[in-house]
Amino acid sequence: MSGRKPSDEAQAILRYWLEAVPNDRLAHLIRDAARGVTRALARRLAERGVPFGHWVFLRILWERDGLTQRELSEQAGLTEPTTLAALRLMAKRGYIRRDRRADNRRNNYVYLTPAGRRLKQELVPLALQVNQIAVTGVPAQDVARTRQVLLAIIQNLAADESSASAQRSALKRTPRTVRVKAQS
Repeated sequence: MSGRKPSDEAQAILRYWLEAVPNDRLAHLIRDAARGVTRALARRLAERGVPFGHWVFLRILWERDGLTQRELSEQAGLTEPTTLAALRLMAKRGYIRRDRRADNRRNNYVYLTPAGRRLKQELVPLALQVNQIAVTGVPAQDVARTRQVLLAIIQNLAADESSASAQRSALKRTPRTVRVKAQS
């Protein structure tokens, strides 16, 4: 750990995990770790005037520019109204532009501006820094194994979600039977 003292909130979370519920569910531990990483990155982004909510969309657009608003919303895992609000502000700040194509006037397509593209050089190192801070003092093989475990968890939960979705679809297709009382 670095020479800096953890915040009171971080100390309270750590104390909770070590003392109060050392054997609590993994899901809670994952959530608290993710919240800590998110707070650390959000603080760094805010210092540069970029809201964390914009980071989510920028990361997607840096990899695949020109998505529809709906596709962007789905990839971010956010509702369309939330996405629309963020995109409006991102356009106002000059990070993106939204256009309709002549061949498809219904959809809004989202494109990075040169300013939005340049943000990648400034912001990605912040995320790398947070990741490095998060694993400080953890042996490389443990980080690699943790990554494998988390990917397996994600895969298992995706399979569960897919199975549940298939079951819901099957239920919708199954005709409902009506019981009729036998007449004597």
